[in-house]
Amino acid sequence: MSDTDATTDPDAGGDLRTPIVAVLGHVDHGKTSLLDKIRGSTVTSGEAGAITQHIGATAVPLEVISDIAGRLVDPDDFDLPGLLFIDTPGHHSFSTLRSRGGALADIAILVVDVNDGFQPQTMEAIDILKRTQTPFVVAANKIDTTPGWNPQPDESIQRSLEAQSDRAESRLNDNLYEIIGEMSDNGFSADMYWRVQNFRKNIGVVPVSAETGEGVPDLLTVLMGLSQRYMKEDMAVDLTGPGSGTVLEVKDERGFGTTLDVVLYDGTIRTDDVVVVGGKNGTIATEVRALLQPRPLSEIRTEKRFEQVEEVTAAAGVKIAAPNLDDAIAGAPVRVIRDRDRESVIEEVEAELAELAVETAENGVVVKADTLGSLEAIANALQEAEIPIVRAEVGDVAPRDVAVASTAEDPKQEAILAFNVDVLDGAEREAEEDDVRVFADDVIYQLVEEYEEHVEEIERAQQSAILDNIRRPCRFRILEDHVFRQNDPAVVGVEVLSGTLKRNTPVAKFNGNDPKRVGTVKGIQSQGEDLDEVRSGERVSVSIDGPTVGRQIDEGDELWTEIPEKHAKILEQELKEDIPGDERETLSMYLDTRRKVDPFWGK
Repeated sequence: MSDTDATTDPDAGGDLRTPIVAVLGHVDHGKTSLLDKIRGSTVTSGEAGAITQHIGATAVPLEVISDIAGRLVDPDDFDLPGLLFIDTPGHHSFSTLRSRGGALADIAILVVDVNDGFQPQTMEAIDILKRTQTPFVVAANKIDTTPGWNPQPDESIQRSLEAQSDRAESRLNDNLYEIIGEMSDNGFSADMYWRVQNFRKNIGVVPVSAETGEGVPDLLTVLMGLSQRYMKEDMAVDLTGPGSGTVLEVKDERGFGTTLDVVLYDGTIRTDDVVVVGGKNGTIATEVRALLQPRPLSEIRTEKRFEQVEEVTAAAGVKIAAPNLDDAIAGAPVRVIRDRDRESVIEEVEAELAELAVETAENGVVVKADTLGSLEAIANALQEAEIPIVRAEVGDVAPRDVAVASTAEDPKQEAILAFNVDVLDGAEREAEEDDVRVFADDVIYQLVEEYEEHVEEIERAQQSAILDNIRRPCRFRILEDHVFRQNDPAVVGVEVLSGTLKRNTPVAKFNGNDPKRVGTVKGIQSQGEDLDEVRSGERVSVSIDGPTVGRQIDEGDELWTEIPEKHAKILEQELKEDIPGDERETLSMYLDTRRKVDPFWGK
């Protein structure tokens, strides 16, 4: 790439950079296909030289957009140079990358499958767009899959609709209004883009097909129109000034060592410039040895993947080769020093890093992520779920992360949440040995859900263990004509009226409001089979150590499990939802009776 493809004619009124467009949406809804279609349209229309493949981005100049959009875009109406599409996979990459405290992207396309509507990752993308306040349009993709659709390749959507049967158009409209309804449910006013008067207040929905190219002219037109109308002032930059950018990825490149894939959103970067970049242990100042760009699209399959350029101007994606980049982190700011004060540039980068720092607690889970922005997005999701974080860092899961997680006092926090990163072999071994659970995923909501399910499992096991050691409420009646032995021990037939009766449980008989212990249930039998416990509604024979039938107990007596005050308190305050309804009822009756004597009993 030369530095001229991102600038404008000087007569256009100063330096205007290319708006940065990000593409997000649920997996399989067609984000990559849509970008491929935009790229492909330019290649098939013989414009391969005009479009430039950047690092992690594709620049589409105004002339090419005009060619694709046809009558919809008159280049004379625009003085922005075109659009730069960030094309890193997955919406987490662009949407959580920042520039000067805001989203890296100036504008976004939310791709929604017209048949599937909103899916979990759509919701996640919507949350990020809300949080970063990034303006966006909805690309309602896959309109060509509407039953009875008559494809009109690369045509504007209005002309395409004219070629459809009433039934096909009606089916499409049903799906489109479903999406508009879902937008409304999420707090956005939306409508078909041609009905939107004010794009600041309403979101435009553009029906498209990444497969046939239908609606793509409209999408590019809306993006250019929005950028020109609402962002022109923000696009005014000093293109000759020292560059500012954000690290997309840190990569090893053969022959160059560790390199940075950067989106440059302001100024210029040149070889021999000294840049300051955020690293794992603070800032790194280093001299640019080489700036690398992929060769044009038409030549991209040739062996020589990159060509070296002397300078790159915003907005653009570029690969920076420089010494000492091993500790650089994705999502970190990059600043060119040039004629600026070195210390003030370092302070600026440090301030941005501090802004991105995740708030940690004394106890919590360990979080690892691929970029600083991703880390921030996960931290927000965990905060909403009220899950504390003890350590949050960019990078693969290493043994030292396992060491931190293994020291957690709460077993629920002996966990590492790894977003879009690898788990190193040593860490995997240690995690198994130390019983640390590692959750790895590349979808934030799934990562949080998996951890929450794990916590629920632990809590269920803990509750179950507590319940096993807690005296359970039970009320049972000695049946008439079912006395099999009077004492040593007394053996009688009983009916469990409510609750759970267990072996080795002390039982009592209420004398007024005072329970008096009469003995301990030592055994439970049903048809000759020994049982550990029996539930409400069942009839069994029990052996009770202590009483004599006719003295302490009689046929027809109602007996109760004797519940210690401490157990009653735990049952009422902590385990009430974990015991069956009939046990809750029995507990309430027991407590009501006890509290007639002592109002604070079991509280």
